[in-house]
Amino acid sequence: MPSPAKWVAAQAELYESSGGTKGTTQLGVDCLLLDYVGRRSGAVRRTVLMYGRDGDDWLIVGSNGGSDRHPLWYLNLLAEPAVDVRVGTERFPALAETLSPEEKERVWPRLVEVFPRYAEYRAKTSRDIPVVRLRRH
Repeated sequence: MPSPAKWVAAQAELYESSGGTKGTTQLGVDCLLLDYVGRRSGAVRRTVLMYGRDGDDWLIVGSNGGSDRHPLWYLNLLAEPAVDVRVGTERFPALAETLSPEEKERVWPRLVEVFPRYAEYRAKTSRDIPVVRLRRH
């Protein structure tokens, strides 16, 4: 199912229909496509997310623009961590795991380098913004 946010759905469609050659950045930051299962509907959903790297793994941030609520995709990953990922032209299955507080603090500075607004989002909310590791499965 496409995202209810029209710009996300349009970017995801461009990313997928081009085979991962177009629509791969947002605000100058590399993005991936994340396909996951809705925890209530059981439907496969898709979103576009900025990412950072940690070794061979991809890191995504549940910032939700600094909102006091977790993004829905994150709640769905908690319920079902098996996902499909497209990074550029490559598609693969992965497992999603929320980083521990210690791991998150280790990688956070690099994620802020990738997208400086993460620091603003973190300051804006009392919610603990999760960082999720996507490990190829």
